[in-house]
Amino acid sequence: MLLKELSALASPLNDQQIGQLQQAASELSPQQLAWVSGYFWGISQTSGATQPINQATAAVSNQPAGKLSIIFASQTGNAKGVAEALKEEAAAAGIAVELFDASDYKGKNLAKETHVIIVASTNGEGEAPDNAIELHEFLQSKKAPKLDNLHYGVIGLGDSSYEFFCQTGKDFDAFLSKQGATPFIERVDLDVDYEAPAAEWRKQALDKVKEALASEAQSAQVVQLPVGQAAHTSQYSKQNPYTATLLTSQKITGRDSGKDVRHIEIDLDGSGLTYQPGDALGVWFENSPELASAILKQVGLTGDEAVEVDGDSISLQKALVEKYEITSANPQLVTQYAELSGSKKLEKLATDKDKLRQYSANTQVIDVLSEKKAKLTAEQLVGLLRRLTPRLYSIASSQSEVDEEVHLTVGVVEYQQGDETRFGGASSFLSHRLEEGGDVKVFVEHNNNFKLPQDDNAPVIMIGPGTGIAPFRSFVQERDNRDAEGKNWLFFGDRTFTQDFLYQVEWQKYLKSGIVNQLDVAFSRDQQEKVYVQHRILEHAAQVWQWLQDGAYIYVCGDATRMAKDVHEALICVVEQHGKKTREEAEQFVNELRKAKRYQRDVY
Repeated sequence: MLLKELSALASPLNDQQIGQLQQAASELSPQQLAWVSGYFWGISQTSGATQPINQATAAVSNQPAGKLSIIFASQTGNAKGVAEALKEEAAAAGIAVELFDASDYKGKNLAKETHVIIVASTNGEGEAPDNAIELHEFLQSKKAPKLDNLHYGVIGLGDSSYEFFCQTGKDFDAFLSKQGATPFIERVDLDVDYEAPAAEWRKQALDKVKEALASEAQSAQVVQLPVGQAAHTSQYSKQNPYTATLLTSQKITGRDSGKDVRHIEIDLDGSGLTYQPGDALGVWFENSPELASAILKQVGLTGDEAVEVDGDSISLQKALVEKYEITSANPQLVTQYAELSGSKKLEKLATDKDKLRQYSANTQVIDVLSEKKAKLTAEQLVGLLRRLTPRLYSIASSQSEVDEEVHLTVGVVEYQQGDETRFGGASSFLSHRLEEGGDVKVFVEHNNNFKLPQDDNAPVIMIGPGTGIAPFRSFVQERDNRDAEGKNWLFFGDRTFTQDFLYQVEWQKYLKSGIVNQLDVAFSRDQQEKVYVQHRILEHAAQVWQWLQDGAYIYVCGDATRMAKDVHEALICVVEQHGKKTREEAEQFVNELRKAKRYQRDVY
């Protein structure tokens, strides 16, 4: 119950004591509040409970508070979502629980915990998410405390198509174990269709935690102290998306461009959904019915066969369109189909992990099935497939500019496979199959690792080639509407100036008005020698260094495979040359920028 309600009930506290308690509580963090609750309980249980508090201190202050702390290391929001569900389930089970963003958690406090669960996604090539870099490094350092009293669990989220599958979760498991902590449940590494196994793991973990804490202070009735105003949350989420309306789908690349990039506008009127620049929009999409039919034909099925999905019996055709991933292949699908079909090519690929990942990343499901024809049952087919997951798109608008709309910049995935054209699932849905006025199920995925500086006077450097420009459109709209005084510098790149300069008129308007102070572009195919954004950064290295000295924040959005690595290397070179540092010192400088959230990336 809330403290303000105590005076209306039969309370052992007088009004002055309640007021003092309210004042003290308002100055404490959630973690401090939880510790204090256990501290007071300990005092109440000490023989001669009327003894002065300072005599009871020794009996309880050196004991960790009996509660569950959940820490999430999340880049795009999946790990955060699992952690939030875990917190809700723990609270419903009567477990004292706290939830922490890894960036807000001090590693030394692990020594004060009894039970911790870490929910960790993996970023890039086995790297910790941006919000967990500091905690990840701390636990590897000599400063890491002994954790002999800590019991922990780790749930890793990842994509098995990548080499370093769930590496961050594996790292945290190893770090905690090395410091003497004891796992109370075996670590689980989950793939992209993680929701069902994650729910089962959460149930098992909470059963164990509840049993372990049953005799400790936090299982007793404790007054729930106020921990500040809860942030507004919409009723709509990944599990309960909002059915929005597509307003606009407009091609913004030229007629002769080799790319089809769409500016998408979606109506959120009446949804209550809110977002900030840097957030993403989750889009649930339907697969192409024609592609579903082609897959069915390939494996000798009609689509009328009944399959059970989430407890409901539906036709196989409907399941392929609405419930399963039928565009992107993955290593498990390739390996399993190799066994079912007896394809020598696929069997050989399955023995080489690197080649298997490369093949899977560049091949669609229909083309894997076409390697060798095989008749499958309905159950065998759906057993090959992952469940459909929403696609996340960086939001390309500021709500202060567009009100109850949300804008996206979507590159349509399209390529030739022999005589046929292959399309991406979500991008072709938004661009080709969904008509203006049609329904699309969406939700907002907040991204606290990609946010404008709170200081409107801080300079901002934005690096976003291709559709990586999307969040910077929202950044500039937001800074314009906030009358922010800080300087803005945009690096944009694509293939050609005439065909691929996304939002060209808008950027030129912002440049003319002074909202954007500097705009540097790199069009790789407009000259014989390829020029990319990293080359422009190096050309302006002295100026980039000066902006960094002036407190600039750097943001990078776009391709993780090549662009982000090349930009990262360029930034190290800038620091090395103009900061007059060794390579090692420059790398450390850039890493410190990341820790200080002055170097943020949204790469994919």
